[in-house]
This record gives sequence, structure tokens and C-alpha cells, in this order.
Amino acid sequence: MRFEDAHIPDEDLLLATDGELADQDAAHVQAHLEDCWACRARRQEIESAIATFMKVHERNLNPQLPPAEGPRALLKARLALVPAQARRKIPPVWAQVAAAVIVAALATVLAGRWTSMYRSATAIRALSTPNATLTPGAAILASRNEVCAAPEPNNRAVPATLQRQVFAEYGISAAQTRAYEVDYLITPALGGADDIHNLWPQSYSETVWNARVKDALENRLHDLVCQGQLDLATAQRDISMDWIAAYKKYFQTDRPLGLAQ
Repeated sequence: MRFEDAHIPDEDLLLATDGELADQDAAHVQAHLEDCWACRARRQEIESAIATFMKVHERNLNPQLPPAEGPRALLKARLALVPAQARRKIPPVWAQVAAAVIVAALATVLAGRWTSMYRSATAIRALSTPNATLTPGAAILASRNEVCAAPEPNNRAVPATLQRQVFAEYGISAAQTRAYEVDYLITPALGGADDIHNLWPQSYSETVWNARVKDALENRLHDLVCQGQLDLATAQRDISMDWIAAYKKYFQTDRPLGLAQ
């Protein structure tokens, strides 16, 4: 098993969490996790998303489920409407098959709802880093002088129509938009482009590595570039490749400064 960009894909982390990987692959994942703080943090976010979903499931979905005897009761009720003579002609095996079909259909529906809810919960909680396919990052051709001559290093406001496109791409159209910042992966203060490939919905509070923490990194990198201590291309590369790793590198800490112990 090989990992692109030296990190474990979310799918493999989820399979490893569920114990569904082959022994050799599971051992490879575990060995990687022992040396990679980023993947450990990502696994913790996935486990947190699963735990959150289970709580929501138990609180909201379980009361709406029919009792276990529901499918059998439905079958009995329908059979009661069939004339006795016709019922005697129905082989017992067909009654068993009918009951099995009903149970299987119900299980399929519930499984679909569970999968949809799980994916939604995971998508909403696991947005401390962007999807590399949807948001690889994009920058304009800008020099250090152009970047540092800008009077305001703050990010430009993202138009509402573009924000809705970003939420739709990430499959969380129904999420509360005020809980997220549609953030630039490469901040405009470092030459980032106004492009959907440079935007993703980043939570303000669901993880410790949130939008406000990234804002601090953006300001830090801007200062280093403008002070001549960091090359602009390096700053763009580091923040787009793994902004959490960049934060730890440039602030020399394993946790956001407000949480460092």
C-alpha cells in the first residue's frame, strides 16, 4: 500500500478505523500513523465524526424506526386479507420468501439513510483541510513587491454565488453557512487567486485546526515574505500542500498557540 503525497487517504483511514483492512495493509497504516502527526490528527477527526453521528443516530433516528416485528406484522396483515382457500394454496416457502424480501427492502432503505447521514456528518466535521481534488490551490503570477505593496493583507470577500458553489461541491449545501468561512487555500495576501479551485468551506469551531488558526498562519507567512525571510513561492507551496504542517513549521508548535501546553 502506497500513499500519495505521503499521507493516508481518508478512505483507508476509515477502513482502518472500522478494522476492514487486510492485516498487511493495516500494519502499514499503523506504522505510518506512528510517524505522521497529520494522519493521526485526521484519524481523530474521522473517529470524532463517527462518534457524533452515532449520538445523532441514537437521539433522532432510532425513535423513528419501526419495531423489529413490523415487517412480519405487515405480511400477516396482508395475508389476512387473502381468502382462506387461496391462502392454503400458498406454499409456506413463498411466505418465508415474501417476509425475507420485506425485511431486506427495509434493511436496504435504512442502510442507505445511515450511509447518507454518516457521509453528511463526516463531510461537515472533517473540513479542517480541503479536499485536494476539489481544492488544489491556485495562485496568480505575483512578485513579492506586489504582494507586500497591498494596503490590506486580509482576504477579499467571496461572492455569495461562489460560496454556494463551494458548499455544493463539498456536499454540504444544507450546512449552516455562518459556521464556516469559505476560505482561500492560498490567501490573496500571498498571491492566491479568486478561483473555486482555491476555495473550500473551513469550519470556525468544529476542530482545533479551524479557520481562525489558519488566519494566524496567513498573517505570519505574509510578514515573513515581506520581511525578506521567506520566498513567496515557498510560502504558497507550504500553505497549499498542508497548511497545518506549515503552521507547526513556522510557529514551531504541535498545536495552535492558544492550545499549546
